[in-house]
Amino acid sequence: MPCQSSDELKELVKEARPIAKQGRVADYIPALGKANPIDLSIAINYPDGRCYSAGDIERKISLQSISKVITLALVLMDRSKEYVFARVGMEPTGDPFNSIAKLETMAPSKPLNPMINAGALAVTHMIKGNSVEDRFQRLLLFIRELAGNDTIQYNEEIARSEFETANLNRALCYFLKQHHIIEGDVEQLIDLYTKQCAIEMNCLDLSRIGLVFALDGIDPQTGKQIMPMKIARICKTFMVTCGMYNASGEFAIKIGIPAKSGVSGGIMGAVPGKFGIGIFGPALDDKGNSIAGIKLLELLSKTYNLSMF
Repeated sequence: MPCQSSDELKELVKEARPIAKQGRVADYIPALGKANPIDLSIAINYPDGRCYSAGDIERKISLQSISKVITLALVLMDRSKEYVFARVGMEPTGDPFNSIAKLETMAPSKPLNPMINAGALAVTHMIKGNSVEDRFQRLLLFIRELAGNDTIQYNEEIARSEFETANLNRALCYFLKQHHIIEGDVEQLIDLYTKQCAIEMNCLDLSRIGLVFALDGIDPQTGKQIMPMKIARICKTFMVTCGMYNASGEFAIKIGIPAKSGVSGGIMGAVPGKFGIGIFGPALDDKGNSIAGIKLLELLSKTYNLSMF
């Protein structure tokens, strides 16, 4: 039986919140270092319009790596599965999300999957458009449609903070350029990518996007197919195999739903055919995932038997 009230979620938040003290916020990006580490909130969105929530759900979260799965959906619609996966692999990695190691040892030197930084940069490079602004606006409009909220914007302070500290991502880009995975100006790509990561929304918006993925690309309000079913399913598969960085295997065993995290402390979950989840808890574990957010999902999965396995 799925969650039936916000009060049920409040109890789970109360139980999970203390573990936040064991994590730390992502202060290597100065603008993210300002978050309150003990914040924790959740929203669950159902196809029939019901939404239950707990915590400070109106607080804005920058998408960070959650944007990777949404950008992948747009690029698969823009290009084709064959085009995208000729340049980016489909395999999980045991390495950290920002590692360059596998690029150096793999032949050909293409990123292992779209959820690590190297793969995400390659995917962002594939967004169609004539300029950074043009490509960013296409992504932003797509995200607004998924969330059903045309006021969503990006946080300029976070984007600037990430742009100024993105030296490792620049290194990844130059490596990818050397091996002809990407072409063109690296600084423009970093500009686009940091703006993509800085798109912000609240838990309600995040749970709504999770719901569209859960429903195989269908908008629950209008019935419109926002993305093709096969693309939604590819994205959910990556969420299961690679969505929680190099803790994805353990996450699949303990929780067992498609999910994608970001270093802002956001987690988007998509319980296939049932509901979408949006979580915010900025204190991270050593893998870069929200430590209290994962605990909350563990409690949720156990209480309501959510695992798809």
